[in-house]
Amino acid sequence: MNRNPDTPRTTGRFPYALVRRAALRRPVLAGALGLALLTACDTEAGSGTGDAQSSGSPRHTTPPRGNRTGEASPGTGTRAANTALLKAARTGDADAVRAALADGAALETRDEHARTPLLLASLGDHVAAARELVRAGADPNAQDERDDSAWLVTGVTGSVEMARALLPAEPDHTVTNRFGGTSLIPAAERGHVGYVREVLRTTDIDVDHVNKLGWTALLEAVILGDGGRDHQKIVALLLEAGARPDLADKDGVTALRHAEQRGYDALAELLRTAPADAPET
Repeated sequence: MNRNPDTPRTTGRFPYALVRRAALRRPVLAGALGLALLTACDTEAGSGTGDAQSSGSPRHTTPPRGNRTGEASPGTGTRAANTALLKAARTGDADAVRAALADGAALETRDEHARTPLLLASLGDHVAAARELVRAGADPNAQDERDDSAWLVTGVTGSVEMARALLPAEPDHTVTNRFGGTSLIPAAERGHVGYVREVLRTTDIDVDHVNKLGWTALLEAVILGDGGRDHQKIVALLLEAGARPDLADKDGVTALRHAEQRGYDALAELLRTAPADAPET
């Protein structure tokens, strides 16, 4: 579901209540409805997906919106160098990234959608270009006009290699996107098994973070997943990491109940046999 990062996207509020009602009244269709609505609201590469986590999250270094591509500010490099860096990051040309930086391009220059070079590289899964930017000190938490960051979109693309490339930059795992989502929730929803495993293994991300829909990663994997093998693996990984199966959504419905309503027997069995509380730390 990756999209061209240059494709204009419309904005608007996400209809959280509509998805919640669908989940309760027509559980079989809720996943499809949620995915369709989330896709309609998503940004480039589908970033920001159907996750939405608690509001009031940190926001990082978003400049005034509407800047022209590569527009230079005092002390931030020439417009030509900045434009060259943005293009190199967007196309994944690591050599051109190095050249633009050597020419004095601003590492955190923004395009017309307030996307940094590192965010553009992450959206395109251009790992080599991202590594060059990380070595130069690029900020993995810098958010664009739609609250996406280089780290957050890895949960949408599911790129383990990009996640590994960004980890040396020490991304802040409490930063959330416009839906309030950390990277774990969209990854759980989309069935990115390898990514979920890697993030749970290498970071201290909050496995029980609650989004604006009132869903944890576990709830979203059940509600918007398809109940298949990938989502079964993800549910198992989340439970092993201490995710609480007893946490209900805003309507008081647990992951187990959602699984039963959808006929996801394998997921339901995993949830029935899981401990009700997270392990002591």
